[in-house]
Amino acid sequence: MINNFKYSNTNKRYHTLDYYYKNRFNEKIFKVSLNANFSCPNIDGTIGYGGCIYCSKTGSGEFAGNKEESIEKQFQEVKEVMLKKWPKAKYIGYFQARTNTYAPVETLRKLHDVVLKQDNVIGINISTRPDSITDECLDYLEELNKKTYLTIELGLQTTNPKTTKLINRCHSLECFEEMTNKLRERNIDVIVHIINGLPYETKEDMLNTVKYLNNLDIQGIKIHMLSILKDTPLEYLYQKDKFHVLTKEEYVDIVIDQLELLRPEIVIHRITGDPKIDDLVEPKWLTKKFCVLNDIDKEMVRRDSYQGKKLNENN
Repeated sequence: MINNFKYSNTNKRYHTLDYYYKNRFNEKIFKVSLNANFSCPNIDGTIGYGGCIYCSKTGSGEFAGNKEESIEKQFQEVKEVMLKKWPKAKYIGYFQARTNTYAPVETLRKLHDVVLKQDNVIGINISTRPDSITDECLDYLEELNKKTYLTIELGLQTTNPKTTKLINRCHSLECFEEMTNKLRERNIDVIVHIINGLPYETKEDMLNTVKYLNNLDIQGIKIHMLSILKDTPLEYLYQKDKFHVLTKEEYVDIVIDQLELLRPEIVIHRITGDPKIDDLVEPKWLTKKFCVLNDIDKEMVRRDSYQGKKLNENN
């Protein structure tokens, strides 16, 4: 079978981030994950307590820098490693751990200015919550977006309200949609995080989340498999109820069905999880990331599938 998917220069049948970067910047681009030691309004009581039930102690920043070091030092340490392999690469500073707009604008500005002053930096990615961007912050992000390539990553995880309550997200779907629209009104790119395999969700629930997002003005998506990590409320729930954890085969099937529902121009920034092995309780198959990626590729070829296929079939 010939791969005629428009947004690919490899065997991939979905719109990969590497393809997007190469076509936009004509360079090898790396994200440098940073930890600015932010808190989260869902932990400190501003919005909720305890955080999302799946969230690790690092606030999803397992592969970010050492929060005890300066942002500049964190950046340089990662950059030095990357330069050995790709000496001409360009960089994006990725503020990853916890909620990265949960601070005064002047604090954010100082942190971002440090990154932008580094050599060969072409952009900034900011991971945050839809309920944690003030109007003043929106004005600042609009300003920042005019200076550099800016991407805001918003956590959604699911559109099922029962699941949203169970995982202690503490924000509504309406809040998420409103913030997405506000960012897009200012021409800021939006990437959305979703999680497959959340407790008690059905395949239909997971497909419904993607159907919903496909009708919003988003530029990218990160698809995660639920990681049950040690010493989290999710682990305690799992040990108590033993809810179903997706097999690798189920995950591959669901992801491909999700891809078939997404507009081809939406960039797939992530298509599987990447947990720390020492912290992982289940699923064990998630530790073999490249096996999961290869299985998705092979199954898409077998099905003659590609991103947006079901949209085309319905036209």
